[in-house]
Amino acid sequence: MAADTADPRIPRISLITVCWNAERTIADTLRSIDTQTYRDFEHIIIDGGSSDSTLAIIALAPADNRRVLSGRDGGIYEAMNKGIGLASGDIIGFLNADDTFESSDSLETVAAALEDPAYDGCYGDLVYVSNRHIDRKIRYWKSRTFRSGSFARGWCPPHPTFYVRRSIYEQFGRFDLRYRLAADVELMMRFLEVARIRTIYIPRVLVRMRLGGATNKNVQNISRQNKEVLCALADHGLKVSTSMFWVFKIVNRLGQFLMRNRSQDL
Repeated sequence: MAADTADPRIPRISLITVCWNAERTIADTLRSIDTQTYRDFEHIIIDGGSSDSTLAIIALAPADNRRVLSGRDGGIYEAMNKGIGLASGDIIGFLNADDTFESSDSLETVAAALEDPAYDGCYGDLVYVSNRHIDRKIRYWKSRTFRSGSFARGWCPPHPTFYVRRSIYEQFGRFDLRYRLAADVELMMRFLEVARIRTIYIPRVLVRMRLGGATNKNVQNISRQNKEVLCALADHGLKVSTSMFWVFKIVNRLGQFLMRNRSQDL
């Protein structure tokens, strides 16, 4: 069902895509955005000064609701903050250049969930797919309804499925650039555990994400990200058992691999 933009309950979404030298994947991302059934959204692309054909590929997919800002920046989270600063929608979410929507009604599902003013945000499930073959599922990140203390047990929602009202960013801040690999986790921790915003879990896959991003490209980065998460927990005064945190992280990760073949059924 297409959105009725005359209905004041229907939220306008600001969808932000951060990219840099993404010529191999950006066309898939744009195609999945442009085929969304929900049309009341703006698409903001923040390009880090690509030197390949990324910008040319974007230029071949013009859209009335698309804006492109290109220039050097300090990394992915600074670029995301730029996008938030440009956003004019009621709801803000991200779909980066390695990601695609799972289906053409992903944004419509988000908008329907946030028609209810009782909720400040929402999130769903995500599947990791092969870097070269996006139909090949590697991991299934099945989330759940947030419970206090979850971040200390190694849990967080998949950030590419995380949508919150712009007013939440205005009230509680943007990405903290002190965290080089875990600023997304820290932001969701700050919103859910500290600010206690009201979220709704959508029990379906919203996004496909290619393996090989900055965090997951090697064991060193995975370890560094988790150490940053532990620092964030301490910074926010959230009690955590370091040993149990690592146990939960390992168990959660193994569970994602085991569930990769079930995502189409859940």
